[in-house]
Formats: sequence, C-alpha cells, structure tokens
Amino acid sequence: MKNPYEDIINLPHHVSKTHSQMSMQDRAAQFSPFAALTGYDDAIDETARLTGRKIELGEEAKEVLDRKLQYLGSIISNQPEISVTYFVPDEKKDGGEYVTVSGNLKRIDEYERAIILTDGKKILMDEIIDIESELFTGDFYEGYDFRE
Repeated sequence: MKNPYEDIINLPHHVSKTHSQMSMQDRAAQFSPFAALTGYDDAIDETARLTGRKIELGEEAKEVLDRKLQYLGSIISNQPEISVTYFVPDEKKDGGEYVTVSGNLKRIDEYERAIILTDGKKILMDEIIDIESELFTGDFYEGYDFRE
C-alpha cells in the first residue's frame, strides 16, 4: 500500500515571510481547557478581598467631633486646611475602608450633613471619625477643648 503523503513527507518545513512565528506560550494557550464556569475566578477573588468594619463612635468622641465642626464653621471664611478620616462603604459587599483626605474646607452643608472641600470633594458627616488640623493645637481655638 502506498502512503498518500509520500510526495510531501520529505519537503522542508514552511516558514512564512509575512507572519511571525507564534510564541510557545500562545501556542500552548490554544490547547488549554476552556473556563467552564465563566466568572468563577472573579467570584473567588471578590470573596477573598477583605473589607473593614465601620467603627461606631462613642458619645465622647462624637462630642469632640461636633466641637471641631462647630469651630471650623465659625472660621469657615478662612477656608481652613483640614485632614478628614472617614469610612467609604464597599460597593459590592459589607464593610469598606477608611480613607484620609486633606484639603481646604469650603462649606458645611447642614441639610445634607456633609462637609465640602474646595476641590469639590463631599464627605458625609455620619462617615467621619476624625478631623485633624493645626488649628486644633495650642491656644488657636480659645474656648474650645478638643482633647479627649
């Protein structure tokens, strides 16, 4: 019996002049098994991602924060520089993370219970756990005691 490929079996391997050779990694990827459960790896990664719990402030800490906000409200025309630490809830699962931003205070919105910085950043008062400023040290804030 005659081999049907006998006429081409001993020819040299063809190398294209227009297309570059595929890398071994790309070539192997063609034969890897397909993902039977689309999104499964993403779901596992999301489950493994850690989020923090929101801290509930005690009454004393809330009073200190309120006094700081009152003081800042009384000098708001100066657009004081502050650093605010607040909770950002996670969009996909329970919990979130604490973020600290710095900037100049533009206004305090009592209706929305938010503070607005000069760069437009709006921070909800209910999410704030601390406000820091050089104004809260020394004798700068006569009549206000911010220390716990």
